[in-house]
Amino acid sequence: MDIRIATDQDRDDIIRVYSPAFPEGESEIVARLAINLLSENSMPPTISLIAETDGSVVGHIAFSPVGIDNNENCQAYILAPLAVKPDYQTRRIGSALIEYGMQRLSAMGVSVVFVYGDPKYYGRFGFNADAARNYTTPYNLQYPFGWQAIAIHECAAEKAPVAIHCVTSLCDPRLW
Repeated sequence: MDIRIATDQDRDDIIRVYSPAFPEGESEIVARLAINLLSENSMPPTISLIAETDGSVVGHIAFSPVGIDNNENCQAYILAPLAVKPDYQTRRIGSALIEYGMQRLSAMGVSVVFVYGDPKYYGRFGFNADAARNYTTPYNLQYPFGWQAIAIHECAAEKAPVAIHCVTSLCDPRLW
């Protein structure tokens, strides 16, 4: 398996990853998010990675920057979305994408990474609800227990709730 930066030429392959990996209705929304993040013009940049096996794209992940109210010195990202084609799940492809992305973010000096997902899955990588407790999302969460974070580098911990702000592609309440 190889992991590389996704490009605009990977759009169709990325859609083919998300379509079977999520339920009907949800897959279109999440695939559109993944595609929109490819062209998101953010600073720091959004990171979009794909996993290839036997010459075909089998997984995708994106990390995009988030702003934290009143804390410009704390660089943060959110992991969203992540998918692996069903026939390739349970082969550690998703894990490899997360680990590779987290290494890149650590090398960039990112302090905190957020995720909104299954605590059992993301907990394996060190994400936890306590680390995200004082950061409020842009929209109400359908599943509040899924809001998690991991501190990669030291950053002044927030003592009171503060809001985070996402890139335009994530500003859709259906994603939350």
